[in-house]
Amino acid sequence: MRRSFRGSLVFTAAALAVGLSLPAAANSPIKRVDPVYPAEAARAGTTGYVELEYTVAADGKVSDVSVVDAKPGRIFVPAAVKAMKQWVFAPGASNGKIKLEFKQ
Repeated sequence: MRRSFRGSLVFTAAALAVGLSLPAAANSPIKRVDPVYPAEAARAGTTGYVELEYTVAADGKVSDVSVVDAKPGRIFVPAAVKAMKQWVFAPGASNGKIKLEFKQ
């Protein structure tokens, strides 16, 4: 396999492998942005998850994001938080919790 094709294949597979677990009672987002799988983690075959708590403001935008748990440590946290801050829900203030899984 050519190196550039193989690299693209690994990146594509990693990007498609980001999983999402929403609690059953959570409102569905109107706009959901998937986190970017960190390239170093993809190359190393690293998998894991980040559990986040967030606040939805009255306008539906996510205003506060905090990390509840992450395994392994900090590898996936920046990507998960960045993506979560871009989500939009139906207008109305609420709180939520989500687990973003990173799998290959």
